[in-house]
Amino acid sequence: MDEKSQWNNSLSFIFAMVGAAVGLGNIWRFSYVLYSNGGGSFFIPYLIAIVIMGIPFLILEYGVGFSFKDSFSNILKKINPKFEIIAWFLVLFVYIVVIYYMVILAWDMVYFLSSFNFSWGADTTSFFINSVGGSTNLARPGTFIVPTFFCVIFLWVVLWYISHKNVEEGIGKVSKVLIPSLFVIMAIIIGYALTLPGHMIGIDTLLRPKWFMLLDVNIWLAAFAQIIFSLSMGQAIALTYASYLPEKSKLTDNVLIVVASNSLFEIFTAFGVFSILGYMSLHTGTAMSKLVTEGTSLVFVVFPMIFNIMGTVGRVLAPLLFLAILFAGVTSALGFFEPMLSSTSVKFNMSRRKTAAILSVIGCCLSLLLTTQISSYLVHIVDSFVNEFGILFLIGVQCVIFAWYYNIENLIPVLNEYGQLKVGKQWVFIIKYLLPFVLFSMWIIGIIKLFMEAIFIEMVVDIIIIVLVVVFGQVLTELNPRGD
Repeated sequence: MDEKSQWNNSLSFIFAMVGAAVGLGNIWRFSYVLYSNGGGSFFIPYLIAIVIMGIPFLILEYGVGFSFKDSFSNILKKINPKFEIIAWFLVLFVYIVVIYYMVILAWDMVYFLSSFNFSWGADTTSFFINSVGGSTNLARPGTFIVPTFFCVIFLWVVLWYISHKNVEEGIGKVSKVLIPSLFVIMAIIIGYALTLPGHMIGIDTLLRPKWFMLLDVNIWLAAFAQIIFSLSMGQAIALTYASYLPEKSKLTDNVLIVVASNSLFEIFTAFGVFSILGYMSLHTGTAMSKLVTEGTSLVFVVFPMIFNIMGTVGRVLAPLLFLAILFAGVTSALGFFEPMLSSTSVKFNMSRRKTAAILSVIGCCLSLLLTTQISSYLVHIVDSFVNEFGILFLIGVQCVIFAWYYNIENLIPVLNEYGQLKVGKQWVFIIKYLLPFVLFSMWIIGIIKLFMEAIFIEMVVDIIIIVLVVVFGQVLTELNPRGD
C-alpha cells in the first residue's frame, strides 16, 4: 500500500464516507420510498434495518479495512486465494456503477447550466427526452445527445483530477469542501420549502402512516434495500476508505456519525421535496398522487415544472438544487471509483496517478456509450441489474466470508479499543447468521422479480454485463505481474 494513501485524521475519513453515502438516492429516491411504503409507519422497519444491518455491517467493513490496511482484492486473497476472484467481481460491478452514475451526473449538469435561463421551457418532459436523457424509443439508439456527451467527458476529467492525487489531497480535501456546502445548500432549500403555501399538504401526504402495511414483507424488504444502497454497504467503499485510516481511530464511533448524517440528510430532504410538491399541488390543483414520482422524473421533469411557476424564487432555488445534486453525486462517484482504483493499483504495482488515468479513460469511453437517445433506458437497465443481481449477492457472499472464513472475533479488540460503542457476541451473531439470511432472501426475491419482468433487450444487456464481469474478473485474478 502506498504510504501516501492515508487520511491525515479521522475527519477526512468521515467527510469522505458521508460523501460516499449521501448521493443521488438520498435526494430523489428516499422520499418516494417513504411515501410508497407506509408513510410514517415506514420509519419502524427503516430504523430496525439501520440497527440490525446498516450499523453492524459498516462496523465489519471498517474493522476489516483498518486491520488489513490493504486493497479489497488483496484482503480476500489473504483470507483465501480462491476468494480473490470474488473481490474482482465486486469491484467490477461497483466500477460499472461509476460508469452509469457519471451519465446521471451529466444529466444534472445539463440542468444546472439550463437553470440560469430556464432553457428547459414549458414542456419539461420533451426537454429531458430530446436534450438530456432520451427515452425508451429504440428507433434512434445510436444518435448521441450532444449536451450529455460533453458533460460526461468534463465530469470524468474532474473525477480523474481528484482521484489521481493521494487520498488526503484529493478525496479528503474535496469532501471537506463539498459535503458542508451540500448540507448548507440543502438546508436553505428545505428551510424555504417549509415556508411555502401548501407545504403541510405535502408533509401530511408523506408522513400519513399506513400501519396495516407493516404486515407486508415487501415494506421490510424496501427498508433493508434503502439502507444497503443509501449507505453504500458492502461495495468495498467503506472497507477501502477505512484501510487509509491512521492508528488509534475510533472506528465504531465513526460508523454512528456516518449513519446518523446519512439518515438525517435523507429524512429532512424528503420533507423539503414533499413541501415543494405540496406547493405545486395547491397552486395547480393537481392531486399529490399524480405529482409524486421517483428518480429522474421527479428531479428532471416535475421539479423544473415547479420552478417555472415559482417566479423569482424558482430562479434561485433551481441552480441551488442542481448544484447540490452535483456535489452529492461527485462525492459518491469518488467512493464508487476508489475500490477499483485501489485494487488495480496494488495488483499491478502501478502508481495511483497512472491507474486513475487508465481507469478514467476506460470509464469515460464506456459512459459515452450510454449518452444516446436511449440513455435513460439503458441506465435504468444497468442500474437495476448491477444492484439487484450483482452487488446484493456479493454483499451476502462477503458476509459469509468475513463471518465464517475469517475469524471476526479477532476484530472485536480492534473495534473496542478506542470507540465508545462496544461490540460483542450480539454483533457476531448478526454478522454470522442474521445478515446472510436477510441478504440472500432479498437477492432471491429480487432476482425472481427482475427476470420475470425483463424483456428481450434487457436480458441481452444483463447477459453482456455478466459475461464482461466474469471474463475480466477471471483475467484480473489470473494475472500475476508481481510474481506473488
